[in-house]
Amino acid sequence: MSESADHVPPVSSEVTPAGPAGYPVSVSAAPQESFVRFLPLVKWLLLVPHYIALFFLAIGAAVVAFIAFFAVLFTGTYPRGMWNFMAGFYRWTLRVTAYLMLMTDRYPPFTLEETGEDDVRLSAEYPERVERWRPFVAWLLVIPYLIVASLILMVAQICSFLAFFTIIFTKRIPDGIFDVMRVGLNWQMRANFYAYWMSTEYPPFSWDDE
Repeated sequence: MSESADHVPPVSSEVTPAGPAGYPVSVSAAPQESFVRFLPLVKWLLLVPHYIALFFLAIGAAVVAFIAFFAVLFTGTYPRGMWNFMAGFYRWTLRVTAYLMLMTDRYPPFTLEETGEDDVRLSAEYPERVERWRPFVAWLLVIPYLIVASLILMVAQICSFLAFFTIIFTKRIPDGIFDVMRVGLNWQMRANFYAYWMSTEYPPFSWDDE
């Protein structure tokens, strides 16, 4: 087999923002010109170290969210360091999910920070002020959006299944299939940020904002 998992073809274009002007959370991505044909067969296995790392990061995120609950309640602000950790946790999760869903052949880095080589990126703005009531009701307010986001993510996962075969036979993912996967991750990230009062602007019920 001449193709190697170490070889990652360049993306077809630069990653560009996917969110609407002014919206604080968005996922952006661009498909590669060519994917490694048989890499989808083992991606789930290659991610085992990340599963372990994310398990411990999720415990840390739960502790941080608990502390942030009281910080917002008493001060009306989300401590910047805690917000950065939570955003980094979601960024790490996004990279792993995108790799598992076959959207990129670039192995996710073990870092909370954004890197210049990220093919799938999370853009998020820190809210200077968070109303003190949000920790009590944000999870409730986001339910309608979260329901729709979950349905879209299910469709995105179906598209990932289809992408498995398009990569095996053509080494490509059709743009339409790739866009559905990106949109699914975009909706999910926005729901997460609002539910955990990391964003104070309600996510738009818009399929795609590009």
